[in-house]
Amino acid sequence: MQIDLNSDLGEHYGQWRMGDDETMLSVVTSANVACGFHAGDPRALLETLTSAAARGVTVGAHVAYPDLVGFGRRPMHLSDEELVADTIYQIGALQALAAAAGTQVSYVKPHGALYNTITRDSRQAAAVITGILQINPELPLVCLAGSQLIDQAEASGLIAIPEAFADRAYESDGSLVARSQPGAVLHDPAEVATRILRLVREGVVEDRFGNDVPITASSICVHGDSSGAVEMALALREHLVAADVTLSSFIDHA
Repeated sequence: MQIDLNSDLGEHYGQWRMGDDETMLSVVTSANVACGFHAGDPRALLETLTSAAARGVTVGAHVAYPDLVGFGRRPMHLSDEELVADTIYQIGALQALAAAAGTQVSYVKPHGALYNTITRDSRQAAAVITGILQINPELPLVCLAGSQLIDQAEASGLIAIPEAFADRAYESDGSLVARSQPGAVLHDPAEVATRILRLVREGVVEDRFGNDVPITASSICVHGDSSGAVEMALALREHLVAADVTLSSFIDHA
């Protein structure tokens, strides 16, 4: 068995610090690096990319809505032209910084509200897909496992990577419980580690009602900005390794 662990990193902005990138980069196998639209100033991004390169961690572009104040977690109704251009701009900026850091952008993962919106909004999804295709059609797109976005991306010629979330609660249809709901974000490292090992082994995750939901995923996300994120990521990694699960980037075994 093998699985990829990813985390959202590079989200420092000026004097405002978000998460512990250095420690998380010692745990994960893929880093979703912010592109400046929801978080991350150029200096912070370059530092995170340089650390990722030194540790051999695969880098992805964490594209988002242009929403620094809302941390990219507020839905926006952008035109197709805006979304295409925004996607190209963000990937291109991160590609330049990655090259300077001695690494490269190997995939794309949307952030926050954009990620959630394009799982169900085919128009916005098509615009993001078009932006990726125009800059590099070989960049895989990380998608919520079980969502229609996987079929749409693959039909457009992209490689789709199904993703599950270690620290998020699930609805019975396989969607994520909205952050506005109680219990949407999980904080117990032992609970998270146990449920993800079961997902890897059995292909199921327990929803918020205690029922098993089938989930097939190639990558597991641990949010870098969650309370206790480092402790959770460390516990998850240790639990998986102890169970003889190989941790490696999905790029390595795509």
